[in-house]
Amino acid sequence: MTHPTPTTAPWAANNGTYISGQAALDDVDILARDLEIRWGAGRLRLLVGADLRDKFDRQRYLVQQATEHGDLEAVRVQARRMMAAWRALDRAASEAGASTSPPEIWEGVTEAGVVVAIVRRSEDAHRVAVEGRAVAVYTLDEIIRIVGKVPALGAAKVAFVGAKVRKIKTGLADSLRAINDTRGGLDDLLQDEVPF
Repeated sequence: MTHPTPTTAPWAANNGTYISGQAALDDVDILARDLEIRWGAGRLRLLVGADLRDKFDRQRYLVQQATEHGDLEAVRVQARRMMAAWRALDRAASEAGASTSPPEIWEGVTEAGVVVAIVRRSEDAHRVAVEGRAVAVYTLDEIIRIVGKVPALGAAKVAFVGAKVRKIKTGLADSLRAINDTRGGLDDLLQDEVPF
């Protein structure tokens, strides 16, 4: 889960509150990354029932809203609830007997919401669990050929050991991407508080 860079949010008004708020959001990101490694990118929320998925997405909205408009306490509260929401999905999927993503498959999500799965050999491509996701499967050999077609990328990685590609979202295209303004409430469909 990537968070927008806050520029006017109250929690980011000074260095101290920004550091504290970012620490809370980092914990959410670490847990989300670990669970996406375990279950597959963008897959865990699809392994649970619609009611829990709805509550999870509403909690994601509340985190986004706090990140963009809230004070430090709002960010901390919503970050804690988001972690509880991730754990609830993990627990529900485990209790339902859903299979985790095999370790030989690495997954990530493009800005357009397409899951990219990388497998070692073409024979492993069938092991990728699609389950309602838009998935593009690549073999290691294909990745090597793609990188070979962009010599500047390879040269930069060689010249600058440890260099990282920046500004690539890891979030899945979803309902929150269509929401441009989180200043308002959720809606009248769910009057009770999101239970995380």
